[in-house]
Amino acid sequence: MDEPSPRFLEIFFEIFGSLPRQCPGNLASARKALGLCENLPEAPEILDLGCGTGSQALQLAELTQGSILAVDIHAPSIEKLNQKLTQFGLMERIRSQVGDMRELALAESSFDLIWSEGAFYNIGIQRALSISAGLLRKGGYLVFSDAVWCKANLPDAVKAIFESDYPAMGSVADLVALIERSPFELLDHFPLPPEAWWDDFYTPMERLVEESRGKYANDPEALEILEQVALEPAAHRKNSDYYNYEIFISQLPKSSSKLN
Repeated sequence: MDEPSPRFLEIFFEIFGSLPRQCPGNLASARKALGLCENLPEAPEILDLGCGTGSQALQLAELTQGSILAVDIHAPSIEKLNQKLTQFGLMERIRSQVGDMRELALAESSFDLIWSEGAFYNIGIQRALSISAGLLRKGGYLVFSDAVWCKANLPDAVKAIFESDYPAMGSVADLVALIERSPFELLDHFPLPPEAWWDDFYTPMERLVEESRGKYANDPEALEILEQVALEPAAHRKNSDYYNYEIFISQLPKSSSKLN
């Protein structure tokens, strides 16, 4: 698999870093998922893994009274989150940290809720589940979203949409099986609605791509990269029946029966 060129990454992050969100999701879905975490403390300790520029962390601050640690490997995304925290006066509620999910220097059993939207695939779901289990207190909750196939016998053109970025992508049943083999107990799961793809993700993405075409009108390389970025929302508009994001809500048991 070819590595993206530095110029591609430059323009890609210019677009994605300016989006309200870096993956599909919305406030209504976050509220629904949190409602399924029935025994959270009144002011939970929350870890947001793969936070991007912080949309999810800001929503968690709105929906809970908790303290939030937001972690992302991309330093410029954390810089943008810090700007938002200063703007909204949330520096005491939300802490940010540049970090790799695979190498987190965090105390074990120190969180009541781990939250991750569209980021676990970067290290593999099984590994992410294991890491999360070590960081959660017994009885703590894990909420994460992941891209899933919705149909079998996929056309080659649809498979190609995720072939380079997420070749291990599976179905809802595949992820349920992984959770059931992990230390967690699956409480529920549900798909994102269409508006969670468009309102804060693909619609602003298409607008930013169009604006950037004017900015880079005399730069053929940049225009070609913008065409590549524009393929993603166009592909989803055509093929959304074949794949979606699913939110999974699970809990680390208070008893040790499944932990052994």
